Amino acid sequence: MSYLDLYTSGELLQRVRAAYDRLRRCDLCPHLCGVDRVAGETGLCRAGFRPRIASANLHRGEEPPISGSRGSGTIFLTGCSLACRFCQNFPISQMGNGEELTPLALAGRLLRLQERGAHNINFVTPTHYLPQILAALWLAVGKGFTLPLVWNSSGYEKVDALELLDGVVDIYLPDMKYGDDARALAFSCAPGYLAANRAAVGEMLRQVGHLETDGEGVAFKGVIIRHLVLPAGAAGSGEILPWIARNLGVETHVSLMKQYFPAHLAVGMPELNRKITDEEYESAVEALESAGLENGWVQE
Repeated sequence: MSYLDLYTSGELLQRVRAAYDRLRRCDLCPHLCGVDRVAGETGLCRAGFRPRIASANLHRGEEPPISGSRGSGTIFLTGCSLACRFCQNFPISQMGNGEELTPLALAGRLLRLQERGAHNINFVTPTHYLPQILAALWLAVGKGFTLPLVWNSSGYEKVDALELLDGVVDIYLPDMKYGDDARALAFSCAPGYLAANRAAVGEMLRQVGHLETDGEGVAFKGVIIRHLVLPAGAAGSGEILPWIARNLGVETHVSLMKQYFPAHLAVGMPELNRKITDEEYESAVEALESAGLENGWVQE
């Protein structure tokens, strides 16, 4: 079943309504802030009632099956359910940079990216705007929108919220950031991270399965897990990668990322105030290989 089928049956509109109901005591992410976003209150993510975006453009810097030859229609949402001390996009995720839109205006952005030839629509940090995204999708489908949807998220999500996306999202691109709860709390203000993250990724896999691509190598369905290697093994790569192999399968696609640098508040934190070394990254690559995870991408 696709979102086009859900639109035709009326189920998509029902999900829009169910999602908006949750904004009155917001429980879309594990923080369970309980604020009334319909009335303009905000929680940890700083998101209000209307969606806010920082940009909506073609992007060619994602994993090859996402960017393809024409680019991914990437929409950066303002705010985030995490507060990562090292966030490289902190002006967007934590300082509120962006433009407030109506769902109708957001639907227009989807349609324009489709007209520009995007392979997909790639929602970046979308969790806190799930209801507004569903509403924009419902409006866009009525005007001819058909592209696959990518849910490019922190992975700190609730299963019952993700269930509203079953049949809607085609490709999940979540982070698995940490191998222990203490660092998740210290570095990203994410209590109960491991249980939430692992349950969420399991639900994503249940919905869409492992990655599938077309004849041009462009993804149309499935999961890609991102893992950013941190200094001195702080991300817990040696715990996360074997867990993926054991619980999600060795066929899982993993993007092992090397581009950490001390942004935002990380410069003042001894554990995070430097780039990773080649040796630290190679150690993560060895953990990937030892786990039998052969699908995905490593960086030079």
